Amino acid sequence: MKKIGLLILVITCNLVFAQANRFIYEVSMKTDSTDRNTVKREVAYLDIFQGNSVFYSENRVKRDSLIAKGRQTGNFNFDRTQMQSLRSNMNYIIEKDAKSNKKLLKARIMQDEYVYEEERPMNWKILSETATIGDYKTQKAETNFAGRKWSAWFTTDVPVQDGPYKFAGLPGLIVKVEDSKGDYSFDLKESKKIGSIATFEQRGSPINVKRAVFEKQQKQFQDNPIAAMATMGNRNARIQMDANQLKQMEERRKEENRKNNNPIELK
Repeated sequence: MKKIGLLILVITCNLVFAQANRFIYEVSMKTDSTDRNTVKREVAYLDIFQGNSVFYSENRVKRDSLIAKGRQTGNFNFDRTQMQSLRSNMNYIIEKDAKSNKKLLKARIMQDEYVYEEERPMNWKILSETATIGDYKTQKAETNFAGRKWSAWFTTDVPVQDGPYKFAGLPGLIVKVEDSKGDYSFDLKESKKIGSIATFEQRGSPINVKRAVFEKQQKQFQDNPIAAMATMGNRNARIQMDANQLKQMEERRKEENRKNNNPIELK
């Protein structure tokens, strides 16, 4: 009986420690510099397990789930209003490996998935200022990254050197981080245990590039989406649309780009 009890205890402990942690953030974004009164908000998840983490938009995973279901059933007659409501301003996934200190950004440009490793260091200055945010006692830190000055509040109550987006490297979990202009803010709202960190459907092999190459491809698509289709391996998508559909898509993309002129990374 003692052996059985010990076995149950071991199994129970393994199940507990095999769980991943999910930290749920509200992300506030002013993506249009000409309309600073409009703030876009989304929910994002930071899933952490054994030193690895993945950060992604809730809308992204919901939208991908619907599309995957459509592939399985062959039914792509999605509710247009529902799909529109699941569009995200965070069309990327950030993966971090605490052991190797690697940060990867994965993002789609049309049907192609690109991956690049973030090579820029994030040098933090930890300040003496403290504050209580929600249930957490936090301390302030600052850094300059990608053209913005950021202030972060981290807690040592959660011994995880991670945070939303590409932010990491402080001696505790980042509870809040915002830029000095008030354009972007990540605020921790909830945390819970989950069975495992999220995985995402992958269409073919990802294209590994340098950050500069990814940004060039992204800009080419934003400036001229129709021409970009022919050069990024998306000819199938082009064939499936007639001239009128292509024109409508291009006009829609250009209007979206006009209103999304204030990216999180300025340089």
